[in-house]
Amino acid sequence: MSKEEVLVVGGGVVGAAIAFGAARAGAPVVLLDEGDIAHRASRGNFGLVWMQSKGSGFPRYARWCRDAVDFWPRLAQELQELAGVDVHLQQPGGFWIGFSDAEMQARAAMLEELKDIGPGIPYEMLDRAELKRRLPAIGPTVAGGSFCPLDGHVNPLKLLHALHAALKALGVRVHAGVEVARVSRRQDGGYAAESRDGRSWHAPRLVLAAGLGNKTLAAQVGLHAPVEPNRGQVLITERLEPFLHHPTNKARQTNEGTVQLGYSIEDVGFDDGTTVSAIEWIARRALATFPVLSEARLVRAWGALRVMTPDGSPIYQESPACPGAYVATSHSGVSLAGTHAYVLGPWMAGLAPAPDDIEAFAGDRYLDPGRSFSHAH
Repeated sequence: MSKEEVLVVGGGVVGAAIAFGAARAGAPVVLLDEGDIAHRASRGNFGLVWMQSKGSGFPRYARWCRDAVDFWPRLAQELQELAGVDVHLQQPGGFWIGFSDAEMQARAAMLEELKDIGPGIPYEMLDRAELKRRLPAIGPTVAGGSFCPLDGHVNPLKLLHALHAALKALGVRVHAGVEVARVSRRQDGGYAAESRDGRSWHAPRLVLAAGLGNKTLAAQVGLHAPVEPNRGQVLITERLEPFLHHPTNKARQTNEGTVQLGYSIEDVGFDDGTTVSAIEWIARRALATFPVLSEARLVRAWGALRVMTPDGSPIYQESPACPGAYVATSHSGVSLAGTHAYVLGPWMAGLAPAPDDIEAFAGDRYLDPGRSFSHAH
């Protein structure tokens, strides 16, 4: 397989991980990064490396996520060696926390569906007494929970920094402050990307990993990526003595001692601001989960936009009309970073065969009038 230059549009966690994987496989890579003016989910996410609950009704996605959590130790080690950045990966297992018997029953049914997919997705359903034994800080209104030993978390800001530092070490040419407005196929069969200020780049292969920008750009090379923004607000506390040694779906304590609380789910277009009502709701839920937080001071709140597809699952596809042009989008960029690096990167660079059943992730699935979708993942 020839080592053709790859032009990656998008420098968030998804694009940077794919560029990293392509470069470490030997491809020359150019990365166009819009930077902090972008609606970058990479700087506002929860930092979970999460397996449980992903892939309900979509077995291929469940297997994809299962592989991703296994890739994470390798990725963290490589980033440490190449970039000198510790992303603070911890995979001690994670807890989902429920507040009613109905929530617990629905959770058990979903996890039972997933447990035998691929190499297996282990989980335990825990009644209140057992959850209290493992998480002593839970509040009196917690009904129980589930535990998956594969789950963990990282520092998402350090992950983005580590990926970009690793790209530099691998010789990737990164152009910052580039807002790509148009992509096109050239007469020579390669691809061009043009920024709003008139600059242009071209290469034989093109990867669109531009988050919410993929909706417009993908259509220009014959791909369908119907992504929409979905806002999540997150809170952070002052540093506290360690009390939460496992990540949960309601809160996680970072290696620095702060506690991250979240998150909201809001369809508000491209507004990534914060609201008093959401902050109050997140804080009340956190206190119900862990009353020990009642004396903690909140030091920061922020909003960020998820890149959401109609079913909440990723889109990965090579354009049938424009071979060598790809789209990649996922709102689980942290959890899936290893798979994006070690599987998608080499494939999209033309240095590895297509992953098995990758067509299951094609954006064309949303064009099927016989299928319905919901944000279930």
